[in-house]
Amino acid sequence: MATRAQTYHVFATAGGYCGIAWNDIGVTRFQLPTRSAEATERNLRRRVPAAERGTPTPAIGEVIAAVRRYFDGENIDFSSVTLDLDGQDEFFRQIYQALRRVGWGSTTTYGSLAKALGAGPQAARDVGQAMARNPVPLIIPCHRVLAAGGKVGGFSAPGGATAKVHMLELEGVRLAAPEPAQQSLLL
Repeated sequence: MATRAQTYHVFATAGGYCGIAWNDIGVTRFQLPTRSAEATERNLRRRVPAAERGTPTPAIGEVIAAVRRYFDGENIDFSSVTLDLDGQDEFFRQIYQALRRVGWGSTTTYGSLAKALGAGPQAARDVGQAMARNPVPLIIPCHRVLAAGGKVGGFSAPGGATAKVHMLELEGVRLAAPEPAQQSLLL
């Protein structure tokens, strides 16, 4: 199968510089914010090396405007954004589809997503792998997936778990402070 031509664009938001890549089907990649346009472009180009810089289509312009509003704190639903997930594992596609139904200000867990797909608890690891390989974070809201017990869990985007917590806070989700790893015996 021939690879479709991709175009990308880097843009500023209140959270930093984001990047988006698309083809004639839909969005293929999204880069969460970094501190510089250069870093965002470098991260995006690493994932879509054949993409050419270009001017967003009207549909992509709408997605960019929605991303900007999201990082301004507005309740945004990305579930209708058209994606091209060609090349993704079929089970990952099912996970992504289920996750797109987890709306603004809501969270789920790796295990709950696995269960919702009719898979056993061992599939929670597959869910974690799908989150780590998510080509369009935010649009497929992997930041809304927590570890068991409501713990933050991992986040492979720039800023790691801190970025995940910040995105959840934008949506009004407050996570409990982590338990101390060790308590002193001296009182």
